[in-house]
Amino acid sequence: MKISVTFRNTEGEEWQREYVEERLKKLKKYIDNPVDARVILSVEKFRNTAEINLLANGLNINGKEEEKDMHLAIDNAIEKIERQLKKRKEKVRGFKINPERNGGFIGESPAEEGEDANDSKVVESRSVVLTPMSIDDAVLEMETTKNRFVIYRDTSTENVNVIYRREDGKYGLLEINS
Repeated sequence: MKISVTFRNTEGEEWQREYVEERLKKLKKYIDNPVDARVILSVEKFRNTAEINLLANGLNINGKEEEKDMHLAIDNAIEKIERQLKKRKEKVRGFKINPERNGGFIGESPAEEGEDANDSKVVESRSVVLTPMSIDDAVLEMETTKNRFVIYRDTSTENVNVIYRREDGKYGLLEINS
């Protein structure tokens, strides 16, 4: 991380530069690639202003805070940037790449994809409480919650059933006999 600190209307003290560098290093966990950080610390009468600009590959994040104390201004500006980085990271994490559009490559080589297929692992596990309901109730629940499937215990047969939405918009039913 390349950090440049500029002082306006004040003499730059070394503790301010060190404090900014120390606080900005905490943001490395949100950014992988090289980053340029431009920090402007200014003083006007009793107002201390900290303005921080992070520049990376196509990423430009700004945070500006004005406080009575320079420590508070720096901390609040970095917290603003940290919130923006967290939000961006969540947005990127939720984004899924379509392999057909991308030519079949998601960022892995074909050899790595084959290796993952051989040792598949359970990624997520959930426990489901089976609620007794009829088929009509299950369909109604799917429509109100927009779920793709509902697992329930049929009230008439006491069997576990799964009702799911098909690609044509109709519903499919899986009856599990025990």
